Amino acid sequence: MNRSHALAVSALGTMLTLVAFTAPLATLNATASTLGADTAGRTWILSSMAIGLGAALLSSGTISDDFGRRRAFVIGCAVLAIGSLACALAPTTQVFVGARVVQGLGGAAIVAASLGIIAHAFPPGPERAAASGVWGASVGGGIALGPLVSATLDRFANWRDAYWLLVVAVVVLAVAAMRVVEESRADNRRGLDLTGTILLAAGVSTLLATLVEGRQGWVQVHVVVLAVAAVVLLGLFVVVELRSDTAMLDLGLFRQPPFVAATVAALATGAGIIALMSYMGAFLGGALGISALGGAFLLFAWSGSSVVTALLARRIPPRFGGRPQLGVGLIGVAVGQLALVGISADSTWVRFLPGLLVAGVASGVLNAALGREAVASVPAGRGGLGSGANNTARYVGSAIGVTVVAVIAARPGSGPAVAASLATGWNHAAVVTAVISLVGAAAVFWAHRATRSSTSIPSTSAVNT
Repeated sequence: MNRSHALAVSALGTMLTLVAFTAPLATLNATASTLGADTAGRTWILSSMAIGLGAALLSSGTISDDFGRRRAFVIGCAVLAIGSLACALAPTTQVFVGARVVQGLGGAAIVAASLGIIAHAFPPGPERAAASGVWGASVGGGIALGPLVSATLDRFANWRDAYWLLVVAVVVLAVAAMRVVEESRADNRRGLDLTGTILLAAGVSTLLATLVEGRQGWVQVHVVVLAVAAVVLLGLFVVVELRSDTAMLDLGLFRQPPFVAATVAALATGAGIIALMSYMGAFLGGALGISALGGAFLLFAWSGSSVVTALLARRIPPRFGGRPQLGVGLIGVAVGQLALVGISADSTWVRFLPGLLVAGVASGVLNAALGREAVASVPAGRGGLGSGANNTARYVGSAIGVTVVAVIAARPGSGPAVAASLATGWNHAAVVTAVISLVGAAAVFWAHRATRSSTSIPSTSAVNT
């Protein structure tokens, strides 16, 4: 197998998934206007793909390990293409939201399989570190390109064209994957945990739906019912996994500090910097009058710098292992977030650049290390499982963080007074998400210390972590 081809396909698949995920950030107003979406509809437009991702990432990772990573990747591309086609043709908000969930299901298979493909192609050590850096750069690249592409097409053509472009790109990538990626599976198949898969998908979907609907009011009957259902379903999932001989997730992994560090870092990344950046486009337009395209370029300052840093992360000396990089990356992200505090209604786009660049550089280190630690923290041959668990934590964290930011930062009305109020809300949200990043860093360093102080290295640890 040509390893560079496998890496390119895996990275491009992850990038296109993130392009799909972030595309509506810059065109929310145009999309909502065309589809006739109300306030709740706008929330669902932004959040619906996260539901598909969160529900299917872990199960997709396990299935790809057992039944073929290339197969899972190609099927994911097909599902993402179908979802994107439905987005391009959607006549109503409900259809568009459903199509975004389908996009998430396809993207979950792509992202989970991509790290499994990389783990199969590159042995632990410097080569895998370099490959993980490329994968981490693809995450930042997708976040950067999604809003830019959609905002540019919306300005000169139509917001729907971004989804047509995605259809073509994903189909081409699926064909390339069939031609250049070697099929691979785990040596020891665990078997299909159908009950666990259904319970996890239903539980995570219900949890994310609770967070989305809760933004409109937490004491509504249907929100309470959703919350109770989520707790029951996820509780049943834990019970089933503890008793199953073919459990899709070995819950014993949560007793291993390396797995805890990688999972907590991903959760803090989603609930911290990704949540704040997801809100930034709406804030820039609503409070400062910056256009969608201008907001996309500001987001690029963060995501673009993360791409460059992720590619350079392979040059970090081996003595600075993966877990310390996770902790330092989260601290750097927090510093960047705190630099975004103090925004006023009179601030210009220049005021955002220092904080975005600092957070971007730190995010690059973080993304590269997350890609490597997601694989290194699980048993050999279970790279898809590691990727699925890690990215599930990232997107569930993102849904939680976006909800927290929306509650803290959102302000009704219009005019100068509201612009000042929105700026105050932004400042509060930046502080809260910075604290989330710092708490995540503290947990990562605790896990790293626990690993170093143990008398023996756990079997799930990997070289160069």
